[in-house]
Amino acid sequence: MYEIISKKSLGEGINLYCISVPDVAFKALPGQFIILRVNKNGERVPITIADTDKKNGTVTILVQTLGKTTHMLSELNVGDSLADVVGPLGVPSETEKFGTVACIGGGFGIAAIYPIARALKESGNHVISIIGARSKELLLMEDEMRSASSEILIATNDGSYGTKGIVTDVLRHLIYEKNIHIDRVVAIGPVIMMKAVSDLTRERSIKTLVSLNPIMIDGTGMCGACRVLVDKKTKFACVDGPDFDGHLVDFDNLMNRLKFYKDEEKASYECHMKQHHNV
Repeated sequence: MYEIISKKSLGEGINLYCISVPDVAFKALPGQFIILRVNKNGERVPITIADTDKKNGTVTILVQTLGKTTHMLSELNVGDSLADVVGPLGVPSETEKFGTVACIGGGFGIAAIYPIARALKESGNHVISIIGARSKELLLMEDEMRSASSEILIATNDGSYGTKGIVTDVLRHLIYEKNIHIDRVVAIGPVIMMKAVSDLTRERSIKTLVSLNPIMIDGTGMCGACRVLVDKKTKFACVDGPDFDGHLVDFDNLMNRLKFYKDEEKASYECHMKQHHNV
C-alpha cells in the first residue's frame, strides 16, 4: 500500500511523485487533497492532488522540500512506501460550464490548478490559464497546462519568459486593456497572490475562487487548526473548503495564522538535519 511508483525531479528540491492509492485515485475530483505521513511517527501533511489515474490506481503530487517532513519524503525512492495516505479530502472544485474562465496558478499553485483547468475545459469552458514563476527555470508543468487550456499566458518576475511581471499584471491587462469578458476566476498560489487577484476582480465583480491551505492536522474538522474567516464567519478549510469566495476571505487573518508555528517548524527542521548529517 502507498508505494511510490515513480519520482521525478523538476528542479532543486522539487519532486513529482506518483503514489499507489487505488481508493483515493478512484474517488478523487479536481480541487481535493490528501493528507500523508511518511512514517508512523511522522506529522500529517496536506498536499493537493495534481493528477489521478483511476485505471492504475495512482495519485500524483508535487512537493517542494522545505521542512522536516518534506525532506524525509525527498529521501524516499521508487519502491518505498508511505506510512499512510488519507483522502480524497475537501469539497471538489466547481467545474461546470460558466463561459470564459481564467485559471491562475502561481508557483506550486500550478500543480493544484491543473486538474481544475482541465475539468473546466472538458465541461466546455473557454479556459485562459495564467501561470507565473520567478523565472523560466522555476516555471512548473507548462506542457500540462497548455493541454488543459484554450489559451495560456505566462509571467515571470525577471522577464526571462513570457510577460515580465506577475500574474495579476497579465490578468489586469486582459480585463482593463483588452476588455476580455471573464465569467469566473480560479486562483491558486501564494496567499499574497490570491489576495491580489481577489482585490483586482472585486473591482469588476468577477466571481473568484481561491484555494486555502492553512495549518491542517486531522483533515476532518475535529481539531479546528485550519480555521479561516470567510464573510466574517469561521470556516474549516479541510471540510468547508479548500475553495472559498476570494472576495469574502479575510486574508490578513489567514497570513497571521500561517506564521503561528514558523519558529517551531524551523527548530524541528534544523534538529532533523543535524541528526541526518550525524548519521
